[in-house]
Amino acid sequence: MDLGLKGLKVIVTGASKGIGRAIAETFAQEGADVAVCARNADAVNDTVAALRRHGVQSLGASVDVADHAGLQRWVGEVGATWQGVDIVVANVSALAIGNDEASWRKEFETDLMGTVQLVNAAMPFLEQSKAASIVTISSVSAREIDFAAGPYGTFKAAIVHYTQGLAYQLAAKGIRANTVSPGNTYFEGGVWEHIRNTNPKLYAEALALNPMGRMGKPEEMARAAVFLASPAASFISGTNLVVDGALTRGVQL
Repeated sequence: MDLGLKGLKVIVTGASKGIGRAIAETFAQEGADVAVCARNADAVNDTVAALRRHGVQSLGASVDVADHAGLQRWVGEVGATWQGVDIVVANVSALAIGNDEASWRKEFETDLMGTVQLVNAAMPFLEQSKAASIVTISSVSAREIDFAAGPYGTFKAAIVHYTQGLAYQLAAKGIRANTVSPGNTYFEGGVWEHIRNTNPKLYAEALALNPMGRMGKPEEMARAAVFLASPAASFISGTNLVVDGALTRGVQL
């Protein structure tokens, strides 16, 4: 299937590793030009170099999405350089699960407001695009009470609500908005590798909950996000695509 992404301009936040990196790579493989950001400048530079090897344009910057002014400035610079933005993917998470006030504020500023500010900054460009699409990355923790209940699950749920609201509000402008909710995803340097090394009991319990007997891979989440973002999904808007290997048991109506 041709996803129709060749030549489109894409922004992916939190794209230096894991799901974000896989999303950026998948877009590049499909011929899209990809701008990426993350906090680690060296990791961003490595990602940009990898994306360019696919024969596409790539830009990158060290940006903390909780720095809303910095995020808005960078998105504006990308849009001006490329004379447009067609797709934005909000991927960054603070991964804060503590019940202290600092954790709640961190999740709010990073996960929720980082997403809102990305969309707001990109909106002038999206409104001019003929293939405008927004994809937000939530989590199965948004729809089930698990060990991440608290700030992480709460704000991931808020992202789903926010995105579905965007889908309704922006439909007449031809701008689609969808969410991907990954299940447990294992990758080097990720949270599940850390848990496996520091809390093997919790890791074993979490792994046992996965009916497929394994956790997901970043590229499996990326394929879902890139499809939803692409013109091939032109009549899909307002959906929350759960990619979890049957981990969650709730019926999504």
